[in-house]
Amino acid sequence: MEALIQNLIKEGYLKTSLIIEAFRSIDRKDFVLEEFEDDADVNAPLPIGYGQTISQPLTVAFMLELLQPQPGEKILDIGAGSGWQTALLAYCVQPNGKVIAIELIPELAEFGRKNVAKYNYIKKGIVEFICGDGSRGLEKEAPFDKIIAAASAKELPKEWREQLKIGGRIVAPIENSIWLFIKNQDGTFRETEYPGFAFVPLVSR
Repeated sequence: MEALIQNLIKEGYLKTSLIIEAFRSIDRKDFVLEEFEDDADVNAPLPIGYGQTISQPLTVAFMLELLQPQPGEKILDIGAGSGWQTALLAYCVQPNGKVIAIELIPELAEFGRKNVAKYNYIKKGIVEFICGDGSRGLEKEAPFDKIIAAASAKELPKEWREQLKIGGRIVAPIENSIWLFIKNQDGTFRETEYPGFAFVPLVSR
């Protein structure tokens, strides 16, 4: 895993010391299916069942660098799947922040919850893992400092925009691009597109 991290640093995907620390502290092997444990340090997506994957480390690094998670923030993690990104976020927001992870597929929500629990983040109250439809955000926990999604929507749901604090960031795949949205004082958004990625589609009920 250290060789992979060094490579991501060298290629400019990992830059921020807090995110690099998170990658070193949270072992991807704890979030893959048993039969893929030997491939956990490979820079590729791996299947986790139900047509879903644990994302490629390069993609996760790229998205977290755009999101810039900080200690004390409240972050909504949509399409949490294996829980790997959730745990990386939890490492960044601890000790007083919170990550709310939403996963629609019940079996995957259970898989992700069990994986994140290996790091005591749920016990400490840093992570809450919810089985539900994240396509509409999570009104009862809004507003959020940051929102990140791991599955591709056709367009950014208006609920995500509404549930974000002023100055907050959303990092989300739309079609085959990763987009960064930053909320301005007047509620409008600065938008930047980073093309050339592939994601599973965002599923909603």
